[in-house]
Amino acid sequence: MSNFIVSGKKVWITGHRGMVGSALVRRFQQENCTILTASRDELDLRNPITVRQWLKDHKPDAVIIAAAKVGGILANDSYPADFIHDNIAISSSIINGSFHEGVNKLMFLGSSCIYPKFAAQPITESALLTGPLEPTNEWYALAKIAGIKMCQAYRKQHGVDYISAMPTNLYGPGDNYNLHTSHVIPALIRKFHEAKTQSMNEVVVWGSGKPLREFMHVDDLADALFYLMANYSEYEHINVGSGQEISIYDLAVLISDIVGFKGKLTFDQSKPDGTPRKLMDSSRLSDLGWEGKIKIQDGIKNAYEDFVLNH
Repeated sequence: MSNFIVSGKKVWITGHRGMVGSALVRRFQQENCTILTASRDELDLRNPITVRQWLKDHKPDAVIIAAAKVGGILANDSYPADFIHDNIAISSSIINGSFHEGVNKLMFLGSSCIYPKFAAQPITESALLTGPLEPTNEWYALAKIAGIKMCQAYRKQHGVDYISAMPTNLYGPGDNYNLHTSHVIPALIRKFHEAKTQSMNEVVVWGSGKPLREFMHVDDLADALFYLMANYSEYEHINVGSGQEISIYDLAVLISDIVGFKGKLTFDQSKPDGTPRKLMDSSRLSDLGWEGKIKIQDGIKNAYEDFVLNH
């Protein structure tokens, strides 16, 4: 299948209000294309009938599935039926509807949680379905795996150019700063900011600080996805990571410096560390010619500015 040229096309970005969707809108606005969006009030993405009608009315040339029901460990554990049903329904309605309404290119976004809990590091694409998932978010992971397989099935049976990309841990403008459901970077930004404004002399961070994690700024992700829309057309899903690894200890020190917190950092070793290391192998992406531009220091400064401005 040939390269897809975005210029002059209509691109439907689903989930445009989320962190990833809004970054995709920012990136595609730099191109000569028409961006289509539909808010939750306008369109229930779980409903195949209304989704198909929307596709018929708006006739996008390309679709990016960045919409998903997401949440932290607690939400995944408390509402497993909602997570598996809603996410499978979203993928199914959009992928099937797109096929029937003649969409030329479709990209489905998954998550690194699709990989087995004990996958060898760095995680290659071929690790998919080689072992048990992390039990706390297996419902979400299974729904995402179903989306990947759906793109592959339509590609295999109908010869359509549907691809899947798996982003690593993301952060940046529009992140979730709710301490009960947020990931580590937004949680630490908020913790250090509140400690600074309340003149606290100590911030406690969970765990030993030793685990290594990979992070990618959401604007780098959006640029990578734009590149893949134009240059990638394969059956297998592709990892999208930064290759930038940092320990939780170094991350906490970096964020406290950027926020300007002057107190003490304490690591509560009675709290769990999680996986010792989680890194994706994104060599297939770099072999295609794409490299990230945003260093973690600059990315976190940008995320903190967004937090101060909007939260």
